[in-house]
Amino acid sequence: MNNSERTSLELRPFRGVRFAVEDLAAVTSPPYDLIGPGALRELLSRHPNNVARLILPGSGHYEEAGETLRRWLADGVLTVDDHPALYVYEQSGAGFTQRGLIGALGLGSGAVLPHEDVMPGPVADRLALMRATEANLEPIFLIYEGGGTASRLVEEEAERRSPIADVTTPDGVRHRLWAMIDPAAIAAVAEDLKGRRALIADGHHRYATYEALRRERPGPGPWDHGLAYLVDSALYPPQISAIHRVIPGLPLEDAVNRAKGACQVHEFSSLEAGLQALEAAKEPAFLLAGQGPAAHLLTDPDPLQLEHAMPAERSAEWRALPTSILTCFLLPKVWGIQDGEETVQVVHHDPLAAVELARRKDGTAVLLNPIRFPDVLAIAAQGERVPRKSTSFGPKPRTGLVMRLFAAG
Repeated sequence: MNNSERTSLELRPFRGVRFAVEDLAAVTSPPYDLIGPGALRELLSRHPNNVARLILPGSGHYEEAGETLRRWLADGVLTVDDHPALYVYEQSGAGFTQRGLIGALGLGSGAVLPHEDVMPGPVADRLALMRATEANLEPIFLIYEGGGTASRLVEEEAERRSPIADVTTPDGVRHRLWAMIDPAAIAAVAEDLKGRRALIADGHHRYATYEALRRERPGPGPWDHGLAYLVDSALYPPQISAIHRVIPGLPLEDAVNRAKGACQVHEFSSLEAGLQALEAAKEPAFLLAGQGPAAHLLTDPDPLQLEHAMPAERSAEWRALPTSILTCFLLPKVWGIQDGEETVQVVHHDPLAAVELARRKDGTAVLLNPIRFPDVLAIAAQGERVPRKSTSFGPKPRTGLVMRLFAAG
């Protein structure tokens, strides 16, 4: 079957590339888009072979990443597993456990549901890196409604066999990896995944990069697949955190004053009180903070202004999302700003970090509540995508535990 005709969810075994160093915790990292400048310096100082040297070589230094990867393979820092495998991967920490399968995801399939828009800059960056390394260095994160044979085999592998990797990272999360190499088990997984669909939880830019490389290189090849981590949401419900916005150069006072003609504005004397009000507020709700101790909660956007601002061709569910209202109404109509990588910066999870960044940038932090998983799934199922950086699913897979070389299959 031609890739463009693929309709089933496919996860193929591959020969994993793994670090052969004693201190595995010191060479792994969070996903590339969660690593700020300070965290990058810390990772690079932690170990000379930290995977951050591969995934974040800096713009224009992609060939250096490729040379580094090839040197580490030649020196034995990285080794290629002898047999193709699906890798059972477990993360566990305080109050949570998540297990799933890492494999080579078949591309060009309607069974994979993106739910979030992407920006051209990050796709071009990841594509340049993938060309230079001829590798998938970190998996995207998929969730699906399982409960079948694949899920049972994941549990059996983890409960009955010894892991090939077992490491606890500095954040206190334990990571374990098993190699499923039994052909019968791999065939059973493939059969179970037929007819299923998976939602991209994290890695939209990397998935778009997979597809871009596949378009560049027509004909069968290793680029017809991309590294992915697949988790059964029935067994391991996803955790969703908010992604906050920071608008550099828009002082808090100006943002609040302009919003008063478009929303109800409620002032709180402290950020802590504002965050409590945001959590309890009826959606859509947005908390503005920046210079000074006060925080301002925006609720109840004017219905007439909102109706004129929101695209009529979108579904009612899409138009009701707080990130859609932020992108189509508050940013362009209220504050005169078009959403973009430079004009609107994002901060994952941490509202205090977003406010601190806003203060350094003489700007405004726009803090949001997490989007509900059923809302994301409903929008994706009808073929729509939410605005960029609307969701942060977790726990995210650790980068550097297993990678995929095109040359290794």
